[in-house]
Amino acid sequence: MSGLIVPPGQGRRLVTKAQEITFKVTGKDGAVASSFEVVVPPGFDVGAHTHQRSQEFFYVLEGELELFAFPPAVRTDEGWQDWESAQGDRPVRAGPGSCMFVPEGCPHAFRNAGDAPARMLFQSHPAPDHERYFEEIVEIFSADRSVDSGAVRELRERYDVHQITPLRYGPPVPPQNVRPGRG
Repeated sequence: MSGLIVPPGQGRRLVTKAQEITFKVTGKDGAVASSFEVVVPPGFDVGAHTHQRSQEFFYVLEGELELFAFPPAVRTDEGWQDWESAQGDRPVRAGPGSCMFVPEGCPHAFRNAGDAPARMLFQSHPAPDHERYFEEIVEIFSADRSVDSGAVRELRERYDVHQITPLRYGPPVPPQNVRPGRG
């Protein structure tokens, strides 16, 4: 079996109203984890959520994202930006070189609160769950009409995305009590 080299700008691209995703290494390539390059537009907030059957890894390549990955002491339904863990952990602003690992069951989220796109490497285990998820969500977001929130909710539930706060995309919301990252 041979390895795989994917040059810059190469890979299968999916473009939606919410994100641009480039498949880099997939289950079809023999990978146990799927690897994607993701462009996160200003205003995109994936919303706090958990996965019971998968692990994720995020690595910021360009721009800045707000990240969190911890069980909050108190959850609110509308936003995760003010959440804090029992140990005092809070969401962080993460620039290039910062990373986030998310084990199974851990609440987590990311958003781009800036005015420029951010770019990250995203890996998900096991392959090909997130590959299929991205293929289906591109169909929902690519429709010429408004996005069907019920279809997004059903899709996320089917792919082990247990939503805590809403998925949002649109004009950036000013950062709240987010501290600079340690990365």
